[in-house]
Amino acid sequence: MTTIVRLVLAAAAAVLTLGLNAAPAQPLSPDAADQAFLAQNRPAMDRMMAGMDIRPSHDVDRDFAAMMIPHHQGAIDMAVLELRYGRNEQLRRIAQEIIVDQQQEIAAMRLALGQPLPPSAPAPTGAMPGMGAMTMPSGPGR
Repeated sequence: MTTIVRLVLAAAAAVLTLGLNAAPAQPLSPDAADQAFLAQNRPAMDRMMAGMDIRPSHDVDRDFAAMMIPHHQGAIDMAVLELRYGRNEQLRRIAQEIIVDQQQEIAAMRLALGQPLPPSAPAPTGAMPGMGAMTMPSGPGR
């Protein structure tokens, strides 16, 4: 089985796990969900912005990937928060698609540059405080 096929299957499994586990055990009030979303979104955005702030390598391809990988990871982190706190089923489905698509694109960029893929990790779920397990290495040389 090729690496890309394995990644696609792993991403699909992650989304299924997310879809099953992303909602809090007790539904939060809209105000509590909003507060939790905002509190967890800020660190995700800060990680993404810090990850995209690279030192140029003078290799356009490497610099592109070095900035896009944390950008894509930021989209994944925000999509997980939508699954965790959002209520709109259409947006939740889009969030699931974002997770799969962005994981595939991160893997494709790493492979295009001959970089190793990150080790397999459990799918992120709504039960993880602080989103620590949702982050992947933020890019080449980071």
